[in-house]
Amino acid sequence: MNNTYFPAFFLLLLISTMISLSAETLANSPSDKIVIAHRGASGYLPEHSLEAKAMAHAMNSDYIEQDVVMTKDNQLVVLHDHYLDRVTDVMDVFPKRFRMVMGKKRWFAIDFTLKEIKSLQMTEGFTIDPKTHKKKAIFPERFPLFKSTFKVSTLQQEIELIQGLNKSTGKNIGLYVEIKAPWFHKLEGRDISKVTLEILKKYGYKSRQDKIFIQCFDPEETRRIHDELFPQLHISLKLIQLIAMTDWYEKVRFVNGKPVPYNYDWMLKPGAMKKITRYADGVGPWKPMLVSDQSTKEHLVFTPLLKEAHAEGLLVHPYTFRKDQGRIPAYAKDFYDLLDIFLYQLGVDGIFTDYPDLAVAFIKGKEN
Repeated sequence: MNNTYFPAFFLLLLISTMISLSAETLANSPSDKIVIAHRGASGYLPEHSLEAKAMAHAMNSDYIEQDVVMTKDNQLVVLHDHYLDRVTDVMDVFPKRFRMVMGKKRWFAIDFTLKEIKSLQMTEGFTIDPKTHKKKAIFPERFPLFKSTFKVSTLQQEIELIQGLNKSTGKNIGLYVEIKAPWFHKLEGRDISKVTLEILKKYGYKSRQDKIFIQCFDPEETRRIHDELFPQLHISLKLIQLIAMTDWYEKVRFVNGKPVPYNYDWMLKPGAMKKITRYADGVGPWKPMLVSDQSTKEHLVFTPLLKEAHAEGLLVHPYTFRKDQGRIPAYAKDFYDLLDIFLYQLGVDGIFTDYPDLAVAFIKGKEN
């Protein structure tokens, strides 16, 4: 062999080996871990406010989450709940516009026009103290209740904010849209999924290459989106099947006039991921569905869910990672240890967090 050809041959062999190794380690590469700003930078500003979304963008989140619900006049607004009373002053402004649901007063977004909702002040999430009847912050250490001025935004406003920031900063931060309670909207005669997808298409989100995920807790609706609405609208976006506990009532059926929660237990059994892969690209489980609450600092107990999901080629994006008091499981030393357990010891593909800056910095530190 001519020795002058040896270096070129060796270089080709080295490149080939590196490509092979890269393919094998791709799933576990720190650079593949994504940070999803849960309702924006909601650890610092009221959830789903445009201000929280702008902050999340500045913090270099990979994706920013939007939960969408419908108004009386068929507009899409960004709210975690399909009711308004947890994060606005609707009870004070419209005291009689509630419905009774399971013995509790609820002010549903779908009973108000966009103009009426825009007249409300939005704030941190709160509950009503049953003794004092005063508003009590769910996270007392966060932004104070009803300080400054925040408003509920439409999906279009939020898309334009994120796309505008992408243009002005040169970044490419994506959307992570949750279609909320499609079962409820169907009872009201509304097709929230179709309206949402039509708006996304209008703003240029059409293919699986676009930086967007669609998520939903309703498996029947997620399948419908994949099998019917995508072909109908000539689009194809990445889909995530969210997994809830049954007693959360994320999906409800009515039997003899009484609400019955959809049973999610099947999603946690062997073989479930194979069924989900027929219509979704990944799953969004609650943290304890991946790391058992029986875990200790000395002995972590991982459930089979992640291994089974990855075996079927599904992404796994658990929720929600918070550093607030009482929100760190006993098996983790602190917030950063919790991130390490899920992202690197277990090996999830991404996380939803209220503190995207901390997660972005943590992953960057792991890369370096």
